[in-house]
Amino acid sequence: MMKIKEVDFNIQTGEETITERDETAAETKTRLDNAKEQAAQSAEAEAAATQKAALLARLGITADEAKLLIG
Repeated sequence: MMKIKEVDFNIQTGEETITERDETAAETKTRLDNAKEQAAQSAEAEAAATQKAALLARLGITADEAKLLIG
């Protein structure tokens, strides 16, 4: 479990209050779900980049040359 630091700043008095607490079960679930989603997106982007590189290699052209053909 992670510790969460919360900072409250009172603009009238200029006083800053820092509290540290344990992460709740809902916060833990959200954090882990976000990490899984990010990992899935990274894997998907990596797979797409690998496929693109393989296609360019099969065609025998560079990425810059492909851009010239498309643009």
